[in-house]
Amino acid sequence: MTSLSLALAHSLPEVTLALGALSLLMLGVFFAKDGRDWIISELAIVVLGLAFLQLFLGIGPKVVVWDGAFVDDTYGRFMKGLALIGSLVTLILSMDYMRREKIDQFEFPVLVLLATLGMLMLISAQNLMALYLGLELMSLALYVIAAFHRDNVRASEAGLKYFALGALSSGMMLYGASLLYGFAGTVSFEGLAAAIKGHATVGVVFGLVFVLAGLAFKMSVVPFHMWTPDVYEGAPTPVTAFFASAAKMAAVAITVRIIMTAFPGVTAQWQQIIIFIAILSMALGSFAAIGQTNIKRLMAYSSIGHMGFALVGLAAGTQQGVQGVLVYMAIYLVMTLGTFAGILSMRVGDTYVEKISDLSGLARTNGPMAFFLAAMMLSLAGIPPLAGFFAKWYVFNAAIQANLYPLAVIGVLSSVVACFYYLRIVKVMYFDEAAAKFARPSMAVSAVLMFASLLIVFFAFWPAPLDAAAAAAAKSLF
Repeated sequence: MTSLSLALAHSLPEVTLALGALSLLMLGVFFAKDGRDWIISELAIVVLGLAFLQLFLGIGPKVVVWDGAFVDDTYGRFMKGLALIGSLVTLILSMDYMRREKIDQFEFPVLVLLATLGMLMLISAQNLMALYLGLELMSLALYVIAAFHRDNVRASEAGLKYFALGALSSGMMLYGASLLYGFAGTVSFEGLAAAIKGHATVGVVFGLVFVLAGLAFKMSVVPFHMWTPDVYEGAPTPVTAFFASAAKMAAVAITVRIIMTAFPGVTAQWQQIIIFIAILSMALGSFAAIGQTNIKRLMAYSSIGHMGFALVGLAAGTQQGVQGVLVYMAIYLVMTLGTFAGILSMRVGDTYVEKISDLSGLARTNGPMAFFLAAMMLSLAGIPPLAGFFAKWYVFNAAIQANLYPLAVIGVLSSVVACFYYLRIVKVMYFDEAAAKFARPSMAVSAVLMFASLLIVFFAFWPAPLDAAAAAAAKSLF
């Protein structure tokens, strides 16, 4: 097998997404008229499904292709699977919303495909140049879809804020990458690890800090979280779901990969940074969400907090810690998509509502929706025996095994504080006076909410598949 055919064989999902996006773009330009834009969304879902299935064709040993820029391993396939699921469900959730808001244009699914392609490239990046290319491809598409509702002032403002701050973070990361290259003489992750092992010079530390700052922006962790509440609130709800699910998978995946493969010899330096941003993110996510009245804005602070919890596992710097991060991200993905399916079910007539008070008395007007949404809230809070409890148990246990007792204690206390605003939503749905009755959501939205609820409930009875997959993925990184 030639090097080109080998490279193509180990990057089939990326090739499928690239060809699919270009084909659908041409199809949309020439044929998606007279209200037929929905066809492009359905075809994009097929493309994402095909890319997901192709992940299982490449199961085997670790292979580095494209002249050392791209790696195909179990870890990458695990995180790519999560990113593809997030993108696919986002498109499913978006179809009815986009049609009702009269913004169901064919460009949206094409942009989602391009953003997902960037995510997959980012997850498999094996050097700093590939990392930057994947990050920018993902980011440029996300900037556009954040402001996709062009006639909405809030959406335009969200897109502008995200673009301005995103450009700044990209510049910081690129500066850090140039410092690392200057001091190590290579852009390869393995080359960086060999060059700086045990030699944490000032230049290397500064480069590490700037690279992690750029990645922290994409994960929306403190102190690079400032864009998150405004963008989550202003962007169309399916776009917010995309930001909170698929984009987070890619950002966390590359952060774990670069730390574990490029900086294993300077653990003391990066561990301080990760512990610092984990503590701040958990604290801010827990306390800042308490006063929120808009549920999308609340979910923004919730996502900041959850990224802090996930980083607790990474701070351990062990295989067990990475396994905890992977389990956490998989469960977080399900909880987030289920919650946003519930938010998309909040529609009075033809108007989507976003206030927490709009959920008042939901148990009396729509019992099943209240039950499923309550399950999401309790799982996000980490109430046993739901999946959210086990997600936090995995990362806290990894921190304890690594003797990071203060970090684990702060995480538990932050989780207790966060319970307040999740339980308040449950209280509003079950004990407050009934508000206006919601219109019947689409079958797709209802199915996502129900299926996500069932997954987080039954995880306690059958955790083995996810646990085994995460363990194999973490092992491939070491």
